[in-house]
Amino acid sequence: MGSIRSKLVVVGVGHVGSQVLNCAASLKLFSEIVAIDKIESKAKGEALDISHFTSSDYINNVNIRSGGYEECKDADIIIISAGPSIMPNKDIKKLDRLALASQNVPVMKEIISSITKYTKDAVIIIITNPLDVMVYYAQNFFGYSKNKIFGTGTSLDSARFKRIIADKYNVDPKSVQGYMMGEHGNSAFPAWSLLRIAGISYDDLDKYFNPKEHLDCDNVASEVVEVAYSVLNMKGYTNSGIAMAACRLAEAVLLNERTILPVSSTLEGEYGLRDVALSIPTIIGKNGIEKRIQVPLSDDEINKLKESAESVLKTIKSVGLEK
Repeated sequence: MGSIRSKLVVVGVGHVGSQVLNCAASLKLFSEIVAIDKIESKAKGEALDISHFTSSDYINNVNIRSGGYEECKDADIIIISAGPSIMPNKDIKKLDRLALASQNVPVMKEIISSITKYTKDAVIIIITNPLDVMVYYAQNFFGYSKNKIFGTGTSLDSARFKRIIADKYNVDPKSVQGYMMGEHGNSAFPAWSLLRIAGISYDDLDKYFNPKEHLDCDNVASEVVEVAYSVLNMKGYTNSGIAMAACRLAEAVLLNERTILPVSSTLEGEYGLRDVALSIPTIIGKNGIEKRIQVPLSDDEINKLKESAESVLKTIKSVGLEK
């Protein structure tokens, strides 16, 4: 991928996709950004709206436009955010991401089939929920290089986790190293054994940072999952955090950063798991997935990862995607 010319295609420009367009334009990494949506006027309107600000100093003179799937033929990165999402209602906790599978499998089939008519070279980053089911489907049923397809996974969950920990100890969240792992959804869990601030493990943090209240691991784990529903209920949708997570991953690919983030991909024996997509720490570079890292976990954390796998596998089977 060249540093002079780089092209992003965003498929689906609803609440999330439109925010991806804004975030991508501000990164100053892309010379071309193309919006694709089944409602063509929506894609044209979003592209036109953002293009008006290319005269501003903080955005490069990016060629922002709408188009069809033929625009994928020379794309460097494709971000997929199409398909229905969870809507706020009184039963929101029951209607988690996995409930969307039957609706979004046909959506993903149409999108990936359309993309593969024009390219098998672009790195594809998936946002569409249920994220892990969509990633598993896209990676395993269309003949695309598996390393070039992955999902945002628990990157956003991990960012939320680090923000909560940082607030508790009154430090910059960038000084917190830690991961949420497993499903991007209700069975995600914090890998406490990996959490560090300045090299200090989680069980010693209270001694060094003197918080107002002692660390309650169960409460924090619940808060990370619940905060997504809080945003959804208060705002009506979630889009800012996930858009930034997707664009951060796009940046890692374009710049060949080899940064380590927890993204969703099909496991191939890590922790004894196969044929299921989950998030574990992964090196992201110019080829997409460079390497998944089987980081050391406690026995309890491995059990939680396997429980998360069972949750995703149940849905994979329910929509007929089991190999």
